Amino acid sequence: MKELIMKKISDLKRRKDELENLLAHPEVVEFSSKLIDLGKEYRQISDILEIADKYLLTSSRLDEAKDLFQSEDIEYKELAREEVRLQEQEQELLLRELIKAFIPRDPLDDRSVFIEIRAAAGGEESALFAADLLRMYSRYAEKKGYKYKLVDYNSTDIGGFKEAILEIKGNGAYSQFKHEIGVHRVQRVPETESSGRVHTSTITVAVMPEVEDVEVEINEDDIRVDTFGAAGAGGQHVQMTDSAVRITHIPTGIVVSCQDERSQIKNREKAIKVLRSRLYTFFKMKQDKEVASKRKSQVGKGERSEKIRTYNFPQNRITDHRIDLSVHNLNYVLEGNMELIIEPLQLSLQEEFIKELN
Repeated sequence: MKELIMKKISDLKRRKDELENLLAHPEVVEFSSKLIDLGKEYRQISDILEIADKYLLTSSRLDEAKDLFQSEDIEYKELAREEVRLQEQEQELLLRELIKAFIPRDPLDDRSVFIEIRAAAGGEESALFAADLLRMYSRYAEKKGYKYKLVDYNSTDIGGFKEAILEIKGNGAYSQFKHEIGVHRVQRVPETESSGRVHTSTITVAVMPEVEDVEVEINEDDIRVDTFGAAGAGGQHVQMTDSAVRITHIPTGIVVSCQDERSQIKNREKAIKVLRSRLYTFFKMKQDKEVASKRKSQVGKGERSEKIRTYNFPQNRITDHRIDLSVHNLNYVLEGNMELIIEPLQLSLQEEFIKELN
């Protein structure tokens, strides 16, 4: 693996030299968008090479310590043994950090996101669990310093959600929530169940990156805009004006609505943003059949047998089926402490990358 690491470091140094030449070229400077992209790549490579330099320095110190260990002087030998131990620990930490930096970065990771939560199998209990996940995502977003807002929702009389769209704004939001795509299964005794039987219900979660106008163009002739009265919990009107907006994209049949703003204009702007994110995801999947197939297997139809994660209340356990992870602290995670799930998922990607290097 060391040879592959050294080759990657060499390739990155060569690419950094290329970027320095490109960034100094007058033609590149004239195109601000290209300059921004190249500058971003240059900074990312520079950050990786900074870690690489520390790793190489530690390797050099480790070799020196091993040479000293060959000394016949007992005192030198003891000092060398301790130095070898310390440098090996440091090298292992830097190697993991370096491998993490080497993992191909998803270009969408830095984006803000829209999270769409839909009740699936399980009726009212499914809608109540959708509300639980909506709260969990909101609290985790707050913990990470992101801004969040409920863009649209269809609530039930007892506090659940048939569907809801949560906007989370902040650098890196997509990287934190993209693993949530799929079917989430809950096993618990519903509040509406008098006999105390455990029920199994599901919801589906879709995570869509926020996209810019230039990435997805929306033709005004391709959309139909309807207005309606915004509704609060239980369907009660919270305002008399028809400020809520529903937009239908006629070519694809995608429908988006927004009711979180009092202004019809602002709701229209927000709905267009959600529509643009949905269209971006739709066309991206259409172009890439492999990604489309993967998403279908993840999200599916919300059947109980299709799941990425199970929330078992009687056993106080969350199980992520993709990495065989079980966390016996369900309520703590639902309070927004999602790092107990997200960090192991991210670590599993690193481990897969290490296997590929070997």
